[in-house]
Amino acid sequence: MRHLYLHVPFCRRRCTYCDFSIAVRKRIPAREYVDAVLQEVNIPGVTDPGREPGDSGSEVLETIYLGGGTPSLLPPDALATLLTSLRDAFHLTSLRDAVEVTLEANPEDVTRDTATAWRRAGINRVSLGAQSFDDQALQWMHRSHDAARIAAAVATLRLAGIDNISLDLIFALPAGLARDWGRDLEQALALRPAHLSLYGLTVEERTPLARWISRGAASPPDDERYAAEYLLAHSRLAACGYHFYEVSNAALDGCRSRHNSAYWSGRSYSGLGPAAHSFDGAARRWNLSAWESYRRAVAAGRSPVASQEILSNEQRELERVYLALRTDAGLDVAALYRPLPSSTVRWLERGWAEVRNQRLVCTPEGWLRLDALVRDLTGCGTTG
Repeated sequence: MRHLYLHVPFCRRRCTYCDFSIAVRKRIPAREYVDAVLQEVNIPGVTDPGREPGDSGSEVLETIYLGGGTPSLLPPDALATLLTSLRDAFHLTSLRDAVEVTLEANPEDVTRDTATAWRRAGINRVSLGAQSFDDQALQWMHRSHDAARIAAAVATLRLAGIDNISLDLIFALPAGLARDWGRDLEQALALRPAHLSLYGLTVEERTPLARWISRGAASPPDDERYAAEYLLAHSRLAACGYHFYEVSNAALDGCRSRHNSAYWSGRSYSGLGPAAHSFDGAARRWNLSAWESYRRAVAAGRSPVASQEILSNEQRELERVYLALRTDAGLDVAALYRPLPSSTVRWLERGWAEVRNQRLVCTPEGWLRLDALVRDLTGCGTTG
């Protein structure tokens, strides 16, 4: 395994739209979390990267990603202990820039001391949960920061030597908020982050947003607004030198997320922590999602795996097609089903897809209709 994900479930509050596996805590049980993850590492099979005979194991991992939840709530000393122990467990000679180490962070958690400590611990990439530069929208989302805090966090990270910064933004917010998406984009671009992740608002079950909509206190996302704001982002970012290399992700040259790119190319990865997923190319498994259930399992020396799925040949083919079309790499034309469905030909005629270097690649308009294209090509639904 060359790609490692750690799920840090703790948050101070739950955001309006969030259905992730989190544990809302006033006190962050950082020591207990680090102990639990390191106990999981010692469970047989977790640290076995499948090395070839004669491979010393040095620099096995290529990426480490701390997601959540809010990993930046872990105190710097806890993060340092965790990363140092993982370096030893996975036989890394160091956690310097050869290994991409990403930390998801909220802007309000970025201070000069924390950023300096993060860099010293080996973190060289930060994914900053900005979400919007509109204070009213941030309050509606239940975010803890205001717009001014985003620019301050970016400046602080750069002073600490962390230049590989990604900003998360959410588009297609309810019209009643009067959020100016174009203004949000301009303010994000003025900070010149290396990377941007743009996510359309979706309504997930058992979220505050879903409850608001069910009782008429909020409106569901509008498809036309979603499409218009998505296409606006493409044009604005392209004009500033950013390239969309995946449906929701754009980067400056050389700044693509190496960790997330591994997911989209179907490579294997390991997950540690509650609700973390792992994939070995044939099977997908996932850990117990509740923090206390996970903690008790690993403390007792039991596997925290909740379940697993062995992918059939049909499922693997569907994922291969779907993941390829999510990215700018597209799908090898020679491997496509022959003859092409007439509906897929219409995609080419309408400009929703095009053939580049013998690969079928979606245009921005096509990415908005990705699920339909996958159904045309495979005759079945998508994986997500």
